[in-house]
Amino acid sequence: MITGDAAYIKKINRSLIISKIFENGMISRADLAKITGLNKATISVQAADLLAEDLIIETQQDHKNLGRRPIMLSINQQAGFVLGIDLDKNSITFALANISGLPVQTDTIQLDTSDYAVILGLIAKKIKDYKQQCSHARYGLSGVVIGIHGIVNNDEMIYFVPQHGWHNKNLKDDLLTETGVNIYIENNANLCSFSERVYKHHQSENLLSLSLYSGIGLGIMVKGETLKGYHGYAGEIGHMIVVPDGIPCSCGNLGCWEQYASELSFLKKLSKQHNNLDFRYGDIQDLFLNQDPATCKQMEQFIKFLSIGINNIINLYNPEILVINSELLRIYPNAVSEIKTHLTSTVSHYCELLVSELGNRACVMGACALAIKNFLEVSTICLSLNEGKVS
Repeated sequence: MITGDAAYIKKINRSLIISKIFENGMISRADLAKITGLNKATISVQAADLLAEDLIIETQQDHKNLGRRPIMLSINQQAGFVLGIDLDKNSITFALANISGLPVQTDTIQLDTSDYAVILGLIAKKIKDYKQQCSHARYGLSGVVIGIHGIVNNDEMIYFVPQHGWHNKNLKDDLLTETGVNIYIENNANLCSFSERVYKHHQSENLLSLSLYSGIGLGIMVKGETLKGYHGYAGEIGHMIVVPDGIPCSCGNLGCWEQYASELSFLKKLSKQHNNLDFRYGDIQDLFLNQDPATCKQMEQFIKFLSIGINNIINLYNPEILVINSELLRIYPNAVSEIKTHLTSTVSHYCELLVSELGNRACVMGACALAIKNFLEVSTICLSLNEGKVS
């Protein structure tokens, strides 16, 4: 039983009620009382507050039975908006979503520089544009979360971004000064795992998300919470050494896993083989479909090295679900079954291994979901990308 002062208990009850409204999409006061265990008076007071704040709306539901039609409560999608940003090596992706987690606009900026000041200016301008665009809503642009393909500590300081060569950057405060908007900084792999939990695997308590894009990152969800480690640096699995004295890595080591099993490493090798510096996923898919010998041989090696790391991860964490976030694997026939053929250890156990349905949207959608969670101050949240359905 939760005990404490009245204000604290009220906050806990509010969080619980909002979470259950999200989870059910639409729900009556009577059903809220049943599933939360709160009395009807508490539900009525909390609902009245949330209605006054425009965070929820009432809808009278049609039904065929005799008697009064039930009044349903749901999240007011237009009360405010959040912005998720994926800051990668060659691009910045922006996703604007309403506070039900449904994306309303997506934009991408291509990068040809790693200059911190230039990239800071680009992001600040876009945030200010979105802020103006959302000014009609009561809560406007309620929060911004940025996914970083690098090391972010528990104070949201960027410790190191290998692909850009950044060290000790305070992007959070720099953008707050420029825009006046609440900014949160998070590792992109953590956001990917959060998005898988929030949008796809609501009931999974132990979920891992492996991201294979410009590097390799691991997002770790244990008992529904992100595992970050002592400083916040947990999950930098791409710098696990798989080939002693192997290919030099920007981290300073030799033979890091991401030099053999990231999409960037695959594309570099493929480009060299085919003398083509502008390979796109559609081009690679055509090579797969045409059974191009060099490409198939390279993919065989990619799967082999990928499986070595996955085997290590499974032994370390014994996950319920391991989601691999990779556009390359999404277009490769039988990717999961080929990986599984390499996972032959009798001591490795997992329940489910799959390729992410969210794909390269996972980071920005996880960022949007985290911004909603922070804005509404809820402990858990379940969202859906289906219009008109929240859970």
